[in-house]
Amino acid sequence: MLKDKMMDALQADWIAPGNIHGFTTYRQGGVSQEPYTSFNLGNHVGDDPNAVKINRNLLVENFNLPQLPVFLTQTHSIRVITLPFEGTDLDADAVYTAQPNQVCVVMTADCLPVLFTNKAGTEVAAAHAGWRGLCDGILEETIKCFQCPRDEIIAWFGPAIGPNAFQVGEDVMKQFVAQDNKAKQAFIADPNTEGKFLGNLYQIASQRLHNMGVTNISGGEHCTYEEQDKFFSFRRDINTGRMATVIWFE
Repeated sequence: MLKDKMMDALQADWIAPGNIHGFTTYRQGGVSQEPYTSFNLGNHVGDDPNAVKINRNLLVENFNLPQLPVFLTQTHSIRVITLPFEGTDLDADAVYTAQPNQVCVVMTADCLPVLFTNKAGTEVAAAHAGWRGLCDGILEETIKCFQCPRDEIIAWFGPAIGPNAFQVGEDVMKQFVAQDNKAKQAFIADPNTEGKFLGNLYQIASQRLHNMGVTNISGGEHCTYEEQDKFFSFRRDINTGRMATVIWFE
């Protein structure tokens, strides 16, 4: 029964080559107990380590991953590692590969996960774009790894906190605008809280990708904060699990 419940995931709805596998897991179908109910894949959030290990094995088994993925230690940086990875320093926020059956994974619970591939289906990457990493350039650093022309790169935005829920102070908005003046378009004054703004991570990410020559972009319809039945949300719950956004090619 556990396997049957967990097979569902949010598939990347993009026009990608047939050998590409990309999706984001939902929060249900694992073995973790409250408040990590139930398919938590993060081992840094206070969950029972045995439950996380079982859930990660379920990820491999139920979604037919070619191997257990390398899980990054995400620090809101702009560091990208390349698979296969021979080192020990997994502090990074994106992962790239040009080899088949190397599984790229990032974990999120409001931050924006972005998957990349190319039209030939020979390169893939996954990036964790929290607001700091997005502002500092994690998407740009990920794109720089690709060997193909920029106009052949395809991107998909997995589920993140939506524009009605991502409240920030003016200081955060100013940091984005300092990097790209167009970011002003992605913020509106919060009608319910004076001095606060609502930001659109999807819009900012699209602006950044367009600046790099990547215009084939899909996804961005979900809100992790509002869709409690499907997604973990740090802003909503504080103590919560993590979804995985996964990509590889055969």
